[in-house]
Amino acid sequence: MRYYITDNQIEICDPLDFDPVKIFECGQCFRWNPDGQGVYRGVFKGRAAKVFSRGGKIYISGDENTAPADLVDYFDLERDYEAIRRSVSIDSYMRDASDFGRGIRILRQDPWEALCSFIVSQCNNIPRIKRIIETICSNFGEPIGFDGCTLYSFPAAETIARLSPCELEPLRCGYRAEYIVGAARAVASGALDLGSLALSSYEEALKTLKTLSGVGDKVANCVILFGLNMLGAFPIDVWIKKALADHYGDGFSPSVFGEYAGVAQQYMFFYARSGEK
Repeated sequence: MRYYITDNQIEICDPLDFDPVKIFECGQCFRWNPDGQGVYRGVFKGRAAKVFSRGGKIYISGDENTAPADLVDYFDLERDYEAIRRSVSIDSYMRDASDFGRGIRILRQDPWEALCSFIVSQCNNIPRIKRIIETICSNFGEPIGFDGCTLYSFPAAETIARLSPCELEPLRCGYRAEYIVGAARAVASGALDLGSLALSSYEEALKTLKTLSGVGDKVANCVILFGLNMLGAFPIDVWIKKALADHYGDGFSPSVFGEYAGVAQQYMFFYARSGEK
Protein backbone atom coordinates (compact mmCIF):
# COMPACT_ATOMS: atom_id res chain seq x y z
CA MET A 1 0.00 0.00 0.00
CA ARG A 2 1.34 3.41 -0.93
CA TYR A 3 1.61 6.07 1.74
CA TYR A 4 3.62 9.22 2.28
CA ILE A 5 4.81 10.96 5.42
CA THR A 6 4.67 14.74 5.29
CA ASP A 7 4.72 17.22 8.17
CA ASN A 8 4.52 14.39 10.72
CA GLN A 9 1.32 13.15 9.08
CA ILE A 10 0.68 10.00 7.05
CA GLU A 11 -1.16 10.29 3.77
CA ILE A 12 -2.61 7.03 2.46
CA CYS A 13 -2.98 7.13 -1.29
CA ASP A 14 -5.05 3.97 -1.84
CA PRO A 15 -7.96 3.95 0.65
CA LEU A 16 -9.29 0.64 -0.72
CA ASP A 17 -6.93 -1.15 1.64
CA PHE A 18 -7.52 1.21 4.55
CA ASP A 19 -11.12 1.83 5.59
CA PRO A 20 -11.37 3.54 9.00
CA VAL A 21 -14.97 2.48 9.57
CA LYS A 22 -14.20 -1.16 8.86
CA ILE A 23 -10.98 -1.10 10.89
CA PHE A 24 -12.53 0.49 13.97
CA GLU A 25 -15.99 -1.13 13.80
CA CYS A 26 -15.02 -4.74 13.07
CA GLY A 27 -14.80 -5.74 16.72
CA GLN A 28 -11.03 -5.79 17.11
CA CYS A 29 -10.63 -2.57 19.15
CA PHE A 30 -12.69 -0.37 21.44
CA ARG A 31 -10.82 2.93 21.87
CA TRP A 32 -11.58 4.71 18.58
CA ASN A 33 -14.68 6.87 18.27
CA PRO A 34 -16.13 8.94 15.40
CA ASP A 35 -17.08 12.57 15.95
CA GLY A 36 -19.93 12.62 13.42
CA GLN A 37 -17.84 14.60 10.95
CA GLY A 38 -15.75 11.78 9.54
CA VAL A 39 -12.93 11.94 12.09
CA TYR A 40 -11.98 9.04 14.34
CA ARG A 41 -9.96 9.86 17.44
CA GLY A 42 -8.42 7.33 19.74
CA VAL A 43 -5.58 6.34 22.02
CA PHE A 44 -3.09 3.57 21.38
CA LYS A 45 -0.15 2.59 23.58
CA GLY A 46 -0.48 5.83 25.54
CA ARG A 47 -0.56 8.06 22.46
CA ALA A 48 -3.45 9.94 20.87
CA ALA A 49 -4.15 10.06 17.15
CA LYS A 50 -6.85 10.79 14.62
CA VAL A 51 -7.81 9.34 11.25
CA PHE A 52 -9.82 11.31 8.70
CA SER A 53 -10.68 11.49 5.00
CA ARG A 54 -10.08 14.44 2.70
CA GLY A 55 -10.07 14.65 -1.08
CA GLY A 56 -10.40 10.90 -1.54
CA LYS A 57 -7.37 10.17 0.64
CA ILE A 58 -6.96 9.02 4.23
CA TYR A 59 -4.80 10.92 6.70
CA ILE A 60 -3.41 9.80 10.05
CA SER A 61 -1.79 12.15 12.54
CA GLY A 62 -0.79 11.78 16.16
CA ASP A 63 -0.04 13.87 19.20
CA GLU A 64 3.34 15.41 19.95
CA ASN A 65 4.58 12.13 21.44
CA THR A 66 3.70 10.10 18.35
CA ALA A 67 6.19 9.55 15.55
CA PRO A 68 4.91 8.51 12.10
CA ALA A 69 6.78 5.22 12.56
CA ASP A 70 4.54 4.49 15.56
CA LEU A 71 1.46 4.88 13.36
CA VAL A 72 2.94 2.82 10.53
CA ASP A 73 3.54 0.00 13.00
CA TYR A 74 0.19 0.25 14.78
CA PHE A 75 -1.83 0.26 11.55
CA ASP A 76 0.40 -2.43 10.01
CA LEU A 77 0.88 -0.30 6.91
CA GLU A 78 3.78 -2.34 5.56
CA ARG A 79 1.71 -5.51 5.15
CA ASP A 80 0.19 -6.39 1.76
CA TYR A 81 -3.50 -6.95 2.49
CA GLU A 82 -4.36 -7.35 -1.16
CA ALA A 83 -2.16 -10.46 -1.21
CA ILE A 84 -3.79 -11.66 2.01
CA ARG A 85 -7.27 -11.34 0.50
CA ARG A 86 -6.21 -13.44 -2.44
CA SER A 87 -4.73 -16.09 -0.17
CA VAL A 88 -7.81 -16.48 2.04
CA SER A 89 -10.36 -16.36 -0.80
CA ILE A 90 -10.53 -20.13 -0.99
CA ASP A 91 -14.12 -20.26 -2.29
CA SER A 92 -16.98 -18.02 -3.42
CA TYR A 93 -18.12 -17.29 0.13
CA MET A 94 -14.71 -16.09 1.22
CA ARG A 95 -14.29 -14.06 -1.97
CA ASP A 96 -17.53 -12.28 -1.11
CA ALA A 97 -16.54 -11.84 2.56
CA SER A 98 -13.05 -10.54 1.79
CA ASP A 99 -14.37 -8.18 -0.89
CA PHE A 100 -16.98 -6.87 1.56
CA GLY A 101 -14.34 -6.47 4.28
CA ARG A 102 -11.68 -4.95 2.07
CA GLY A 103 -10.06 -2.13 4.01
CA ILE A 104 -9.84 -4.00 7.33
CA ARG A 105 -6.36 -4.12 8.81
CA ILE A 106 -5.38 -5.94 11.99
CA LEU A 107 -4.09 -3.35 14.45
CA ARG A 108 -0.95 -3.99 16.49
CA GLN A 109 -2.50 -3.35 19.88
CA ASP A 110 -0.92 -3.30 23.31
CA PRO A 111 -1.07 -6.87 24.69
CA TRP A 112 -2.24 -5.89 28.18
CA GLU A 113 -4.97 -3.64 26.81
CA ALA A 114 -6.10 -6.44 24.48
CA LEU A 115 -6.18 -8.94 27.34
CA CYS A 116 -8.23 -6.67 29.59
CA SER A 117 -10.54 -5.59 26.76
CA PHE A 118 -11.39 -9.09 25.64
CA ILE A 119 -12.01 -10.24 29.19
CA VAL A 120 -14.56 -7.41 29.28
CA SER A 121 -15.97 -8.59 25.94
CA GLN A 122 -17.28 -11.89 27.33
CA CYS A 123 -21.06 -12.22 26.86
CA ASN A 124 -21.19 -8.54 25.95
CA ASN A 125 -22.08 -6.35 22.99
CA ILE A 126 -19.72 -3.86 21.36
CA PRO A 127 -21.41 -0.61 22.53
CA ARG A 128 -21.36 -1.82 26.15
CA ILE A 129 -17.78 -3.06 25.85
CA LYS A 130 -16.75 0.38 24.63
CA ARG A 131 -18.55 2.10 27.51
CA ILE A 132 -16.80 -0.13 30.06
CA ILE A 133 -13.40 0.39 28.44
CA GLU A 134 -13.87 4.17 28.31
CA THR A 135 -14.90 4.16 31.98
CA ILE A 136 -11.84 2.19 33.06
CA CYS A 137 -9.66 4.67 31.15
CA SER A 138 -11.34 7.82 32.44
CA ASN A 139 -11.25 6.52 36.04
CA PHE A 140 -7.79 4.99 36.13
CA GLY A 141 -5.88 6.20 33.07
CA GLU A 142 -3.98 9.42 32.46
CA PRO A 143 -5.59 12.39 30.64
CA ILE A 144 -4.22 13.25 27.21
CA GLY A 145 -5.06 16.59 25.61
CA PHE A 146 -5.32 16.21 21.86
CA ASP A 147 -7.02 18.08 19.02
CA GLY A 148 -9.22 20.06 21.38
CA CYS A 149 -10.35 16.97 23.26
CA THR A 150 -9.39 15.20 26.48
CA LEU A 151 -8.73 11.52 25.93
CA TYR A 152 -7.40 8.97 28.42
CA SER A 153 -4.68 6.38 28.30
CA PHE A 154 -5.40 2.75 29.08
CA PRO A 155 -4.34 2.17 32.71
CA ALA A 156 -1.23 0.08 33.26
CA ALA A 157 -1.61 -3.42 34.64
CA GLU A 158 0.24 -2.24 37.75
CA THR A 159 -2.46 0.37 38.37
CA ILE A 160 -5.32 -2.12 38.14
CA ALA A 161 -3.38 -4.74 40.14
CA ARG A 162 -3.46 -2.46 43.19
CA LEU A 163 -7.26 -2.37 43.15
CA SER A 164 -9.81 -4.78 44.54
CA PRO A 165 -12.64 -6.05 42.34
CA CYS A 166 -15.02 -3.86 44.38
CA GLU A 167 -13.11 -0.77 43.32
CA LEU A 168 -14.02 -1.53 39.69
CA GLU A 169 -17.71 -1.03 40.50
CA PRO A 170 -17.88 2.23 38.44
CA LEU A 171 -17.22 0.08 35.36
CA ARG A 172 -20.45 -1.89 35.87
CA CYS A 173 -18.69 -4.94 34.49
CA GLY A 174 -20.13 -7.41 36.98
CA TYR A 175 -18.35 -10.74 37.46
CA ARG A 176 -15.64 -9.66 35.00
CA ALA A 177 -14.11 -7.36 37.65
CA GLU A 178 -12.51 -10.30 39.44
CA TYR A 179 -11.05 -11.59 36.16
CA ILE A 180 -9.68 -8.14 35.23
CA VAL A 181 -7.92 -7.72 38.57
CA GLY A 182 -6.58 -11.27 38.46
CA ALA A 183 -5.14 -10.75 34.97
CA ALA A 184 -3.63 -7.39 35.98
CA ARG A 185 -1.92 -8.95 39.00
CA ALA A 186 -0.49 -11.76 36.84
CA VAL A 187 0.93 -9.23 34.37
CA ALA A 188 2.17 -6.78 37.04
CA SER A 189 3.91 -9.51 39.02
CA GLY A 190 5.62 -10.95 35.98
CA ALA A 191 3.82 -14.28 36.35
CA LEU A 192 2.42 -13.57 32.89
CA ASP A 193 5.03 -12.04 30.57
CA LEU A 194 3.07 -10.88 27.54
CA GLY A 195 6.20 -9.66 25.76
CA SER A 196 7.78 -13.09 25.92
CA LEU A 197 4.48 -14.73 25.04
CA ALA A 198 4.39 -12.75 21.79
CA LEU A 199 7.64 -14.47 20.80
CA SER A 200 6.39 -17.95 21.68
CA SER A 201 4.35 -20.38 19.58
CA TYR A 202 0.61 -20.10 19.12
CA GLU A 203 0.13 -23.31 21.14
CA GLU A 204 2.19 -22.01 24.05
CA ALA A 205 0.40 -18.66 24.03
CA LEU A 206 -3.02 -20.35 24.03
CA LYS A 207 -2.08 -22.70 26.86
CA THR A 208 -0.60 -19.91 28.99
CA LEU A 209 -3.45 -17.44 28.56
CA LYS A 210 -6.02 -20.08 29.44
CA THR A 211 -4.44 -20.49 32.88
CA LEU A 212 -6.00 -17.12 33.78
CA SER A 213 -9.42 -17.17 35.41
CA GLY A 214 -12.05 -16.02 32.95
CA VAL A 215 -9.98 -16.71 29.84
CA GLY A 216 -11.19 -19.48 27.57
CA ASP A 217 -10.54 -20.34 23.94
CA LYS A 218 -12.35 -17.35 22.44
CA VAL A 219 -10.81 -14.67 24.66
CA ALA A 220 -7.36 -16.24 24.42
CA ASN A 221 -7.52 -16.34 20.63
CA CYS A 222 -8.62 -12.69 20.51
CA VAL A 223 -5.65 -11.72 22.67
CA ILE A 224 -3.29 -13.79 20.52
CA LEU A 225 -4.62 -12.26 17.30
CA PHE A 226 -5.07 -8.63 18.34
CA GLY A 227 -2.57 -8.28 21.19
CA LEU A 228 0.24 -10.67 20.27
CA ASN A 229 -0.19 -10.13 16.51
CA MET A 230 -0.20 -13.83 15.61
CA LEU A 231 -2.31 -13.60 12.49
CA GLY A 232 -3.02 -17.32 12.35
CA ALA A 233 -5.24 -17.21 15.46
CA PHE A 234 -8.93 -17.76 14.74
CA PRO A 235 -11.35 -16.61 17.49
CA ILE A 236 -14.76 -18.28 17.32
CA ASP A 237 -17.78 -16.42 18.67
CA VAL A 238 -21.49 -16.77 17.90
CA TRP A 239 -21.18 -14.94 14.56
CA ILE A 240 -18.30 -17.11 13.40
CA LYS A 241 -20.04 -20.27 14.62
CA LYS A 242 -23.04 -19.42 12.46
CA ALA A 243 -20.90 -18.58 9.43
CA LEU A 244 -18.99 -21.84 9.77
CA ALA A 245 -22.20 -23.86 10.19
CA ASP A 246 -23.78 -22.18 7.16
CA HIS A 247 -20.80 -22.49 4.83
CA TYR A 248 -18.40 -25.18 6.05
CA GLY A 249 -20.11 -27.60 8.42
CA ASP A 250 -18.42 -30.12 10.68
CA GLY A 251 -14.73 -30.80 10.40
CA PHE A 252 -13.73 -27.25 9.51
CA SER A 253 -10.15 -26.26 10.35
CA PRO A 254 -8.86 -22.65 10.23
CA SER A 255 -5.67 -24.09 8.76
CA VAL A 256 -7.34 -23.93 5.33
CA PHE A 257 -6.67 -20.17 5.45
CA GLY A 258 -2.97 -20.60 6.17
CA GLU A 259 -0.95 -18.09 8.16
CA TYR A 260 -3.60 -15.37 7.79
CA ALA A 261 -6.55 -17.27 9.26
CA GLY A 262 -7.12 -14.39 11.70
CA VAL A 263 -7.59 -11.92 8.87
CA ALA A 264 -10.04 -14.33 7.23
CA GLN A 265 -11.88 -14.47 10.54
CA GLN A 266 -12.26 -10.69 10.57
CA TYR A 267 -13.66 -10.70 7.04
CA MET A 268 -16.14 -13.41 8.06
CA PHE A 269 -17.09 -11.61 11.28
CA PHE A 270 -17.63 -8.26 9.59
CA TYR A 271 -19.60 -9.86 6.76
CA ALA A 272 -21.78 -11.90 9.11
CA ARG A 273 -22.62 -8.94 11.35
CA SER A 274 -23.52 -6.82 8.35
CA GLY A 275 -26.50 -9.05 7.65
CA GLU A 276 -25.27 -9.72 4.11
CA LYS A 277 -24.62 -13.40 4.83
